[in-house]
Amino acid sequence: MQENSKEQPPPLEANDQLVTAVFTGAWAVALIVLLIVHSSLPAGSRWWIWTCATGTGMGLFGLWYVPRLKRSRARAAQQRATLAASGRDES
Repeated sequence: MQENSKEQPPPLEANDQLVTAVFTGAWAVALIVLLIVHSSLPAGSRWWIWTCATGTGMGLFGLWYVPRLKRSRARAAQQRATLAASGRDES
């Protein structure tokens, strides 16, 4: 079997906060629309209101959590790099 001679490109990084904000906004707009047309919704379809409220709530949590997660990962990577560098210096 031949190995692939082409170098693989690095993985793409997304702007996690922007993606979270867009989806949270979409859930919030859907919630507002459903609250406006609430009286015309059939009783069996009103669960969508709670779905949109949950999506909005989870999105708000994500907007709070994602920056903390990124900072935590950056700190851990910095600590690993520092430990690796100090380990090489002592050798």
